[in-house]
Amino acid sequence: MLKCSIQGIFACSKIILLTVIFLSGCASAPASSNLPDTPTHKDPLENYNRNVYEFNEILDKAVLKPLAKTYDTVLPEPAKILSHNFFSNLDDVTVTLNDLLQLKFKQAASDGSRVIFNSTFGVFGLLNVTNRLEKHNEDFGQTLGYWGIGSGPYFVLPFFGPSNFRDSVGLLGDTLTGVNYNMSDITLRNTLYIANKIEIRASLLDQESTLDEVSDPYAFIRDFYLGRRENLVYDGNPPRAVYIDEED
Repeated sequence: MLKCSIQGIFACSKIILLTVIFLSGCASAPASSNLPDTPTHKDPLENYNRNVYEFNEILDKAVLKPLAKTYDTVLPEPAKILSHNFFSNLDDVTVTLNDLLQLKFKQAASDGSRVIFNSTFGVFGLLNVTNRLEKHNEDFGQTLGYWGIGSGPYFVLPFFGPSNFRDSVGLLGDTLTGVNYNMSDITLRNTLYIANKIEIRASLLDQESTLDEVSDPYAFIRDFYLGRRENLVYDGNPPRAVYIDEED
């Protein structure tokens, strides 16, 4: 496992290097455009994105949503909590690694402690014995943003959903360095991937009513995603847009 983790970190480093080269143009915009991205400017691939969005919706309604409803109906609440805790603990490994890549050492100590104690005293993460320690949200996409890599255009990924060019590379980095990817048992690895997706989808069932009330769900999801990701990259304090009349 240690060998796999080291290999994953090296793979992550290579991705950082390639991404810096590939997206350096996005981070070198003029000072006047070094402002929070707006959906209008960040969705030049809208026609493609809408088609992929529709494909994902069809797939969701046919496969993932029914599985999520079955999961939500069949599993008792204690089992759902255990499942959520388990996958949350796996996520904390990724969070801790990205804490370190962002030089957030105090936060890394906290998140690393969550992993250690929940994996041992919490029986492989099934029990959350560190609920007094705040759970953070860090991933490789945020790490790239932390080091000045621009987000690039909004980009809807088949199967995975909303993203952008930077977060797409970030998803690859998180996958290569994640616990699941480095498991030698392929059957177990794939089972955990599927179970995690179902658990996440089930957690969103109660929020679907919001989309039913908007005229353009695609635009709503896009705007929400872009705003949320920017907020995460800047740790809740994104730069404020300055308008021309304010400068005057």
